[in-house]
Amino acid sequence: MARYAMVTDLSRCVGCKACTAACNSEWDVPPGHARTRVLPTGAVGKFPDLRSAFYVAQCNHCDDAPCVKPCPSGATFQSDNGIVKVDRNLCIGCGFCVQACPYEARYLNPVNQKVDKCDFCASRLERGRQPACVTTCTGHAKYFGDLEDSSSQVYSLVYSHGARRLESDDVKVGPNVYYTGRRGEPELVAGMFPPREPKMPASGEWWSKVIKPLALTMVGATFAGQAIAFFTQLRKGEGQFDE
Repeated sequence: MARYAMVTDLSRCVGCKACTAACNSEWDVPPGHARTRVLPTGAVGKFPDLRSAFYVAQCNHCDDAPCVKPCPSGATFQSDNGIVKVDRNLCIGCGFCVQACPYEARYLNPVNQKVDKCDFCASRLERGRQPACVTTCTGHAKYFGDLEDSSSQVYSLVYSHGARRLESDDVKVGPNVYYTGRRGEPELVAGMFPPREPKMPASGEWWSKVIKPLALTMVGATFAGQAIAFFTQLRKGEGQFDE
């Protein structure tokens, strides 16, 4: 099974935002929102030793995705290939997952009142195509591939050339978007845009810690009771047949 990841070479990113434009067009993202954002660090340091970079931000499809647990309807889930998706038919627009994301990569679509975010262009992958942001990157800064495929460029960049995850001491959730650069750009971006600790409203905490486990227990008990009743009736029927 493939395990997908993306690597962005920040030393090649020119901040043109072609990735944002391509993504917005591909997925009909409403004005004022984006699945992929390009954020400048600005000049950092003292003249003449100045540095700058662009942070290309999107859903990180984390190994331990904080957005999955608080979802009350099961709309947010993780596929076997690591891609975190949103089932719009199940999404109720509560926004718990939006607040839980350390990378602020989700938004509530004002048109349909459903949560939206990057899904690595999953439908394009099914057709054998690369994500839209990768194919349109003017600086050829974005790479996409399978971390289980040792022949892929993504595998090489992550395991042989030190592409790094954007994590902090407080937030370690296993993001699968990596960054590399020749002049310390990943470290600069990590210092300027650190992930925040996942947040959840009190109602979300109540749901995930109390109501959801209780509901699952009640459902389990219901099925267990039905099963016991079924087998009890079955045994009675067998006894009557034996007579």
